[in-house]
Amino acid sequence: MGGMSNSYRGMDRSALDAAYNNGAAVADSDRFIAKWEQRSAQLRAERPCRLDLRYGEAPRNRLDFFAAGESRAATLLFIHGGYWQGRAKELFSFVADGPLALGMNVALISYTLAPEARLDRIVGECRKALAWLAAHVAELGGDPARLYVAGWSAGGHLTAMLMDEAAVKGALAISGIYDLEPIRLNYLNDKLRLDDAEARRNSPLLHLPARAAPLLVTVGGDELPELLRQSETYHAAWRGHGLPGAFVPLPGRHHYTAVEELARPDGVLTRALAELVL
Repeated sequence: MGGMSNSYRGMDRSALDAAYNNGAAVADSDRFIAKWEQRSAQLRAERPCRLDLRYGEAPRNRLDFFAAGESRAATLLFIHGGYWQGRAKELFSFVADGPLALGMNVALISYTLAPEARLDRIVGECRKALAWLAAHVAELGGDPARLYVAGWSAGGHLTAMLMDEAAVKGALAISGIYDLEPIRLNYLNDKLRLDDAEARRNSPLLHLPARAAPLLVTVGGDELPELLRQSETYHAAWRGHGLPGAFVPLPGRHHYTAVEELARPDGVLTRALAELVL
């Protein structure tokens, strides 16, 4: 498992590269990205929103806020994926559609990417975004006592890293990574540059909080076996630690269709979120 070994669960570098390459695993992943861009641009054009609100000093420390139009509404902070080294909030505006239908505000954040930022800093920026939202959401029409977090892929990992924050009233981690050791040993580390200590420090599986809000862990049934195992292992550890939450299976969904279950008003994850939000 840890230490200086260059294999993980019997997988060498090339096996680990394949085990975590979601883009290669879904043959038409480019088509999904193109569709998301189109849907996101459309949502920004049609919905009232405040774009590029600054939550920190770095150029990418910005968030987009979509208001549900109800006073003192609950707010969902959404953290994008891209393996900590790609993508931006603009691609994921479409995800707001589901939560907005529930009467929730949605704040989507960007953060500095690797290799410009180490993972410690990326996690710190997400904490800063949450703190900014807690301090300013009342001005935007939201209730600071009703802040929820969701994230997909790398954003699922970053969501789990925020579960020790008192401001979080509930969360949804979609297709996340919770043990970073295999990431340290595969192609993703060319930009992340994780050493053993940083990988451990930022592995949610190794840092379960003493107490936390309910966490829904979810992953597509048709995702890569390692992605499935990561989510199942983390949820089992979370519940084994006496923490509240549930595992939400998404049969027939792969890495890209999993997150779409939050983007649709009738999606499985939108409905799960509705039960979580007080």
